[in-house]
Amino acid sequence: MSPTHLPYIDMSAESTLHVIDGSYEYYHYKQEQFNDEGWGCAYRSLQTLFSWLRHQHYMSRAVPSIVDIQRALVELGDKPRSFINSREWIGAFEVSLVLDHWAQMPSKLINLTSGADIARPDIVRDLAAHFDRQGSPVMIGGGVLAYTLLGVLRHPSTGSVRFLILDPHYTGAEQIQTVVNGRWCAWHTVDLFRADCFYNLCLPQRPNCYT
Repeated sequence: MSPTHLPYIDMSAESTLHVIDGSYEYYHYKQEQFNDEGWGCAYRSLQTLFSWLRHQHYMSRAVPSIVDIQRALVELGDKPRSFINSREWIGAFEVSLVLDHWAQMPSKLINLTSGADIARPDIVRDLAAHFDRQGSPVMIGGGVLAYTLLGVLRHPSTGSVRFLILDPHYTGAEQIQTVVNGRWCAWHTVDLFRADCFYNLCLPQRPNCYT
């Protein structure tokens, strides 16, 4: 998928749009004949980030499988050997570790005590600046769910903001129109994020070298 496939949103003259730069592949539940439904959403978000790296020619290796990611975290000393082939979740911190390990891609981490905080003006400014300067997808994890953030739309005078979410919980066919029509890639308000849960965001920075 590419920015040309992003779902339409009606913009006012004062609205500012900040989205990813370049193409990516949509990774979601049950791909590769692997049933990760209910626990693999953060892994799928990480695979989407790796696909973006490949499409931007920052990385030559194939997008790692979920088990590959688990093995890497064990090799890095972050997880015990029993983690391999488990159904244990990962979060933004683990995503940042694997990105740095395989792609020399550092990440900025943002920690929020409430999902409502993602709409704070300072956080929205940080996200807008990320898409303008880095252009990479952002992994968001909170509660028991993970998402991939592809952009933000903000209205400076009203303070309203929309978040372009690519949802890894999809289990359907590989058809762009089906994904968009089903709102698996869609604009959302802050109400998508639970106010009673903390959230961690992983903002990958463009790597300094090709791997």
